[in-house]
Amino acid sequence: MGDYDDDTAFLGQSGPYFWTTFFLLNVVFVSTGFNGLYIVFVGAAPKHHCLIPDVNLTEEWRDAIIPFTIVDGEEVQSQCSRYKIDVVRNLSAQGYIPGREVNLTTLEQEGCLDGWNYSKEIYQSTIVTEWDLVCDNQWKVPFASSSLFVGYLIGSLVSGQLSDRFGRKKVVFMSLGVQCLSVLLQSFSHSWRMFCIMYLWVGASQISLYISAFVLGTEVLSKTMRVLFTTLGAFLFYCIGYMTLPWIAYGIREWRTLVAVLSTTSLINFPLWWFIPESPRWLMTQGRVKEAEAIVREAASKNKVQAPPVIFKESEELPLFKTYTMLDILKSKNLRCITLMCLLLWMAINIGYFGLSLNTSNLSGNPFVNCFLSATTEVPAYIVSTWLLKTCPRRVLLSLFLIIGGGVLLLIQFIPDTLHNVALALEMTGKFGFTMAFSIVYIYTAEIYPTVLRNIGMGMCSSAARVGSITAPYVIFLGTYNKVLPYILMGSLTIASSVVNLFLPETLHKDLPETVEQMQKYMIKVLNVSHVGCRTHQNLILVFVNA
Repeated sequence: MGDYDDDTAFLGQSGPYFWTTFFLLNVVFVSTGFNGLYIVFVGAAPKHHCLIPDVNLTEEWRDAIIPFTIVDGEEVQSQCSRYKIDVVRNLSAQGYIPGREVNLTTLEQEGCLDGWNYSKEIYQSTIVTEWDLVCDNQWKVPFASSSLFVGYLIGSLVSGQLSDRFGRKKVVFMSLGVQCLSVLLQSFSHSWRMFCIMYLWVGASQISLYISAFVLGTEVLSKTMRVLFTTLGAFLFYCIGYMTLPWIAYGIREWRTLVAVLSTTSLINFPLWWFIPESPRWLMTQGRVKEAEAIVREAASKNKVQAPPVIFKESEELPLFKTYTMLDILKSKNLRCITLMCLLLWMAINIGYFGLSLNTSNLSGNPFVNCFLSATTEVPAYIVSTWLLKTCPRRVLLSLFLIIGGGVLLLIQFIPDTLHNVALALEMTGKFGFTMAFSIVYIYTAEIYPTVLRNIGMGMCSSAARVGSITAPYVIFLGTYNKVLPYILMGSLTIASSVVNLFLPETLHKDLPETVEQMQKYMIKVLNVSHVGCRTHQNLILVFVNA
């Protein structure tokens, strides 16, 4: 209902009901910060070299059997080869001294036929050490990471359909259960293939949980609380989990135990079923008006306000809605145009953020501290975005921070290697810009789509983001052909998306649309009451749609 906010205005903009729901939904997001990102530690590759079998070798030859190679201008021991055991054993038996009586560079080399020896200075075990995912099998680690993003893609598409059909609350807790079970089963993986399959389920359940909880909070909370929830709330509580993860990993250095412990973090959320309400907006679209009124009356009781005898007038009771699908979004010209622009926005933000992360200089020192610092840098962006979104137009903010992020991508390529601090400052500025863009685009997209299509729209946009995260490594790979090509491509895409964003409707201080008709009416109003250049605006949208 376009009048839903008016009909429930007696609840106020805050109060015990809204604050309790706000906190409980945000607690759910903490588990999403734990799960998924643990691949940073679980998939870490410790220092390693070929395992030397227990053969009769002198101490000199045992130290010299691993050849040296040049990596980034530094001489280090080879991780994937050794001098041939039979040759070295014969030379050792004959009493030759390596390096003085034998020129090691002339000796024949072979692969690590007996496996590898891994350093346990930082990690006791990882999937790399357990399944020897090094050298020729090194590609399996990023493939395992990509299986998470593929799961994100699948979950983004499926969760919207399930949530719009069965309800936001049911899908939230179903996703929690699947996430808990899949992470636990992953800790018992007997092979790399099983690990990847379970990681796909982790990704699908995690993104489904995130989107469904995000939409539920958007629809249940008041206008004021909605902005706080979708910026400082959801993202900041996610960061709490992200910042806590490295310290859990610091205390548990064995990967199976770490993953098993992380699976239990979802269990504390299940009792919240009895405290988190279903979305009254969704219930109304399903014709379940009495259930929606019961939830609103309970909210009034908790907020200590008097509810009117009739909350939703009969004329506002919607008939049972048909089940909407992604095809319904493509039927309307306005919806199709908005969706295409939103997809481009989400993909560009994800490619830019991931590409910038790949280019960030590696921090020296403890990997657990580095992970903590990486998570901490996002906190200021979430706080600033929360403050700005209360009063600033979404379009202007999103375009501004897209230009900052895209501009950094275009500028970094011109920074000499000697100016490391300047490059690092630009990278942090870019990360701040993209983090701001992420927090803004979530609430912006949720406010654009009507209730009957909101979860589907959010799911499609999240899928576009997942395509971006899967595509970004291949965009970076173009740097092997031309060093500046990835930055030009990503920077140009981000700047172009900031321009496209200007053609989306503004949602600041607007009621959430409930039906497709209300959204289309608003779009027509936006197009008719646009600023200078309205006609050009309409023509560009039509060209975009026809393309």
